[in-house]
Amino acid sequence: MKSRLLRLAATAAIVGMLAACSSRPPAPPAAVPPLRPAAGAPSAPSAAPTSAPGPSGPLTGQPPVSKSRWVPASWNELPGFETDSLHEAWNAWLRSCERPPPVFAPLCGEVRRLSIASDAEQRAWMVERLQPYRIEALDGAVDGLLTGYFEPFLEASRTPGNGFDVPLYRAPADLATRRPWYTRQQIDTLPEARAQLMGRAIAWVRDPVAALVLHIQGSGRLLVREADGSTRLVRLAYAGTNDHPYKSVGRWLLDQGLVRDATWPGISAWTQANPQRVQEMLWANPRYVFFREEPLEPLDAAFGPRGAQGVPLTPGRSIAVDRASIPYGTPVWLASSGSAVQLSRLVLAQDTGSAIVGAVRADYFTGWGEQAGDVAGRLKQGLRLWALWPRNAPLR
Repeated sequence: MKSRLLRLAATAAIVGMLAACSSRPPAPPAAVPPLRPAAGAPSAPSAAPTSAPGPSGPLTGQPPVSKSRWVPASWNELPGFETDSLHEAWNAWLRSCERPPPVFAPLCGEVRRLSIASDAEQRAWMVERLQPYRIEALDGAVDGLLTGYFEPFLEASRTPGNGFDVPLYRAPADLATRRPWYTRQQIDTLPEARAQLMGRAIAWVRDPVAALVLHIQGSGRLLVREADGSTRLVRLAYAGTNDHPYKSVGRWLLDQGLVRDATWPGISAWTQANPQRVQEMLWANPRYVFFREEPLEPLDAAFGPRGAQGVPLTPGRSIAVDRASIPYGTPVWLASSGSAVQLSRLVLAQDTGSAIVGAVRADYFTGWGEQAGDVAGRLKQGLRLWALWPRNAPLR
C-alpha cells in the first residue's frame, strides 16, 4: 500500500463492482468478515468483563513512544476479552511475524504454533506472555477516535473508450525531480503535463468520482478487461503523489453552500444532480496519486494491500495508528461503540496514515468492496485502546 499517506478517513465511497480472474464470468467480491461485537460486548468502551485474569507480576518501565502514555492495566479492563474470536486475529498476527519488530520476534515461534490452538488456549497464552497497557494521551485523556478505510473495487479497461475514460497513471519519470508536480487540474488541462504521462496509464475506469475515492484510499482492486477480451483481477498500490496537499471535496461543497450533507450519500446525490460541475469539484482537491500494478494471486486476494509495516492487512483485524503512539506490529485491544459498528477485539497495528495522528487514534481496515466501503464510510466514533506488550521486554 502506500503507508496510506492520503486517507481522509471520514470520506469513503461505495464502489460495488464484480470480481473475476482470467476470462471466467465475473463473480461477487469476497465477503468481508462480519463486523460484529463480541458476545456480550459493552455499550460503552469503558465496560469490562468481571472474570478475566488480572496482571501477574510487577509493572515497570516507560512507553517506547513519544506521543502517548502507557499505563499498566488489568486484563479485566479489556471489554470482550473473554469472548473475542481470537483465531480470527491470529492470521493478522502471523502476517506481522513475517516482519516482526525486535521486541515481538522471540514470540513468533509460539504465535505460529498457536495458530491451530483453541481460543481458550490462545487467551491463556496471551495472559501469560503479555501485559496490557492502557493507551492515554499525554494529558491523560483515554477517549479517542476510530475511523475506517477500505480497498475500492472498480471495473477497468486496458484501453480507453466505451465509457472507460478516466486514466489511472503510473508515476511520471520526472516525479522525483519536480516537486511539487502538476496539480490535479493541471494534469487534466496542460499539454506539458499530459505529455509527461503519455503511455503511463495502467488502465481506465468509468467514474471520475470512484477514481477519486481510489486516490483517497491509496490502493484498490481492479477487474481489468484486457485487449483480447479476457478479464484479470489486479491490485493497484500506492506509488507516489504530486506532493500537493489533500483538500476535501466534501469541505469544498460545504464552503460553496452547495450541500448541507457532506457524507458520501450527500456528495453522491449532488454529483448526480450536477454532472456539469463534477470536474470543478474534483479540481478542488489538487493532490493526485500515482499507482503501480501488482498481481493478485488467490492467496493475496484473501488479504488487503501491504501496510506501513510491510505486511498484508487483514480485514477486521488490522489498524493504522500513529507510530509515535503505537509501534508497528504491536497487538492492540480495541474497544469502540457507535452507530456504525460495535467492536471489542484484538487487532494488530500494521499501518499508518497522514490523518492518523494522536495517542488514542486508529483507522480500522474493513476490507474491500461494497460492504467494506459502506462500513468505512460511516465509521467515525469513540475509541479506547490497550497495547499488549511482552512481559519480559523492556518498554524503552
